[in-house]
Amino acid sequence: MRIDLTLSIAGRILLAAFLGGIIGLEREIRRKPAGLRTNMFICVGSALFTILSAELAKIFGGEPVRIAAQLIPGIGFIGAGSILHARGSVVGLTTAATIFVIASIGMAVGGGMYLTGIFTTFFLLFALW
Repeated sequence: MRIDLTLSIAGRILLAAFLGGIIGLEREIRRKPAGLRTNMFICVGSALFTILSAELAKIFGGEPVRIAAQLIPGIGFIGAGSILHARGSVVGLTTAATIFVIASIGMAVGGGMYLTGIFTTFFLLFALW
């Protein structure tokens, strides 16, 4: 693997970790169930799957969006698990929505759309506050 590609991938992963960590820290401070590590992992995982999707398609052929396309139902499953029904009320919808957006930020960064990921992170922070 070329060194410039390796550095590009490492930079994307680090940026995804940082952006996911910013949102995760806000969630952690507010004592929400999906905090720092959860948001970082989701953002990094989404970025890595997006990178892998493109790179593996280059090596083995095939459609480069196949792996990345499966992130959406997978993240939906995780988000659905964060929603609780308790005593006639629903709790965790904001957490589920945050998880969904964090995954999209990871996908944006993994796909090289850095400014989109950064803008969305700060927009999400604003919306959470």
